[in-house]
Amino acid sequence: MRIKAAKTTRAGKKKYFRLAKGYYASKRSRWRQVIQQIEKSLVHAYVDRKDRKGVFRSLWITRLNAACREEGTTYGRFISGLKKAGVGLNRKMLSEIAHRDADSFKKLVEVSRGA
Repeated sequence: MRIKAAKTTRAGKKKYFRLAKGYYASKRSRWRQVIQQIEKSLVHAYVDRKDRKGVFRSLWITRLNAACREEGTTYGRFISGLKKAGVGLNRKMLSEIAHRDADSFKKLVEVSRGA
């Protein structure tokens, strides 16, 4: 007796159609367009997860530069001074300090200038 693959095929297609929910027009209802769109979307999702790290880093640097300029220095001089002083804080933490605690950040700027 021949066993058809209809159940398996339908189950596989259901996964794709579930992922395509909310897409525009035939990209959610026609099998060929669904396959193409889902594969493209998954590629973008993977790449953008990697890119997000760079986006956040640039946000932290922008925040730091703005805070440094308020204190009368530049981002580059600030980071260089911290490295010479041996301060091992990363840009995320420095950005949070600049954003939430201005007094501590002023002290860090002074440490940076002293080095």
